[in-house]
Amino acid sequence: MNQHLSVRILVVDDHPMTREGLCAVLARFPENRIVGEGNNGLEAIDLYRVHRPDVVLMDLSMPQLDGLQATRAIVKEFPDAQVVIFSASDGDDTIYQAMRAGARSYLLKETPAALLLETIAQVAAGHTYLPAALAAKLANRLHLRDLTVREQEVLEQIVAGRTNSEIGANLFISEGTVKSHVNRILDKLHAHDRTQAAMTAIRRGLVQVG
Repeated sequence: MNQHLSVRILVVDDHPMTREGLCAVLARFPENRIVGEGNNGLEAIDLYRVHRPDVVLMDLSMPQLDGLQATRAIVKEFPDAQVVIFSASDGDDTIYQAMRAGARSYLLKETPAALLLETIAQVAAGHTYLPAALAAKLANRLHLRDLTVREQEVLEQIVAGRTNSEIGANLFISEGTVKSHVNRILDKLHAHDRTQAAMTAIRRGLVQVG
């Protein structure tokens, strides 16, 4: 992209005040131009098709289609898309999943304006760019094994406080199968028991609560 041209930005966040505040910050700098605003992942995809922005600032948690799903869809259709996930969560698995989805950066919503502007400039230029603290979290996560889809389902049930019997009934699998999944989950999360596994899952962003 020609560095003398403004960076065309699409902002997507389901909280109007957050979105408007972000746009207000960006509008203070002439090198940025807001070309669209969206409320959810479905709107993000449609707006991307219309405006073809240089950078998308994408909220993570949104109704209808979340930021990860929207990012995957956009990058699949437009491989050169430059997406920055903007989130309140700093869990290492959340960062990992965002980068796997095709995002070029991941920022926390508390990010100072100077770092936000630097990230936008780097991503618009085609670079992958992560703040040092988040890059360290991602590096740590890369050494861990992924959970299978079933293990993820069992983990969510563990975090919800359900017993093996209840998990089996909810997932239509035997209690013995549940125990096998639990053991593999503990091993992958380096957890000694279910409580530690649940705490680790929440801290790392493997399971969203609330």
